[in-house]
Formats: sequence, C-alpha cells, structure tokens
Amino acid sequence: MHVHAHPDDESSKGAASTAKYVAEGVDVHVATCTGGERGSILNPKMDRPEILANITEIRRQEMERARDILGVRQDWLGFVDSGWPEGDPKPPLPEGCFGLVPLEEAAAPLVRLIREFRPHVMTTYDERGGYPHPDHIKCHEISVEAFHAAADPERYPELGEPWEVSKLYYHHSFNRPKMTALHEAMLEHGLESPYAERLKEWKPEPEWDARITTRVPCADYFGVRDQALLAHATQIDPDGFWFAIPREIQTEVWPTEDFELVESRITTRTPEDDLFAGITDPA
Repeated sequence: MHVHAHPDDESSKGAASTAKYVAEGVDVHVATCTGGERGSILNPKMDRPEILANITEIRRQEMERARDILGVRQDWLGFVDSGWPEGDPKPPLPEGCFGLVPLEEAAAPLVRLIREFRPHVMTTYDERGGYPHPDHIKCHEISVEAFHAAADPERYPELGEPWEVSKLYYHHSFNRPKMTALHEAMLEHGLESPYAERLKEWKPEPEWDARITTRVPCADYFGVRDQALLAHATQIDPDGFWFAIPREIQTEVWPTEDFELVESRITTRTPEDDLFAGITDPA
C-alpha cells in the first residue's frame, strides 16, 4: 500500500517499483489523501479557464487513467487539498482542509483501508514530507499513526479486525546523490541538465542520504512510470523537466527507486533490493 497526498504523487514517487511489483503479481493499493482540488495547473497547455473550473473532476479522471496504467487499486481518503501557502509570512491554511484535520480523525479512513486490504508493505513520505507541503507532512503523520493503530485491537475497534503491516518505508525519490549523478551524466553527454540550478541551492546532507536502505531495480518499468505521469495532464508538462533526461541515461546511471526502511516487524537485513525482503510467505 502506497499512501500519497494528492493525485499524481503515486506516479512521481515509486511508480516504476509499483509497475514492477504489479507485473510480478503483487496486489498494490494506492490510498490518496486528497482530491488535489487546490493544486496549480503546471502544464501550460492545460492552463485554461474551463479546466480550472472543473479541476476536481478532471483530477479524478486523471487519477483513474494513471491507476489503470499502473494496474493498481486506488481509494480516496476523502480530504480536501490544503493548497500551497504562499507569502511571507505564509497565510493560515484554509478552513476544513486536510492539514487542519485532527490526527486521530485524519488517520481513521487509512486504518480502515489497512484492515480491509491487509498489506504486507506500506510506503509513505518522510517527516519532511519529501517537500514541506502541508498535505505531505500530514500524509506522513497519518501514515505512521495508522501503521501502529491498525495493529492495535484497542484502537479504532469499529474499523475492522486488527492487521499488522510487516514493513514501513519512506520514499527517497529525489535524493541528492541521484540528482547529482544524473546531472553529471547529462553534462558528460553534452546535454543541458535540468538540475543545474537546483543543485546549486541544495545543501549536501550526507547523514540524510545515508538513511536510504533499499534500492529497488526497476528501470524496465520507467516507461510505465512515464505514461502514468503523462496521465496527470494538468500537473505534468510533457515538455518539462520530468522528461528532460533521456531514459537511456536514467537506466544507465540510476536504475533504481530508493526507499528507507523505517520500521519492520520481521527480520531483514539492509541494504535491501526488494521491499518484500524478509517476507517469506506473502500469501
């Protein structure tokens, strides 16, 4: 089970790993916390008044297409996008949004899904949210809460029989060593790197990068990932940075998607190359 904040996150974080596991017969479930209602239109070709006026329905349709491309099951947790607060100081979050829902209330629908779906592995964002969007931070918080609460028969007894998820991972999709390696490879090929400016501002954090425990080889599924990304047409510019690095370079330089094993209820050794390492009987 992948827990994500908005539609499109399931395609931009861990999608090739998802496609790999689906191809191997794994039943994969995506839980989407919000509808992405306050997300900006990031594809200039889709930035039209009629799109903005129907953004909620359009983003649901985009999610349905991406879900079918990846071959996953998907459920909406039903919360409202908090939006990205802009300004200095930043304005308060809008009333009723996901970021303001009390933790126990916000975790409840995820606890129900965990007990219904009974996953062996769960992924979510780190404590920084991957980036500090209030919905990403909240997604992290409810995922950790639900991971523990779903296994506790005294918590949320009305939401089904307890279930222990064996392993909890954080995504490390956009780690600095990966960006650096891709950047350098582009320059070596005489190509312009989309990461040049970002790397100038990105302070090295070796201790943070060392948290990666698990690298899943999934280059054969980068094409599926890209098709799932393109399904989110309001968010993904086909001429933008997402596709600026040729797939051949990606495959050669960084053929994995990277995760951090945060908690495990089974015995496993790190480093790993499989989210299911140590789970001897997934059935």
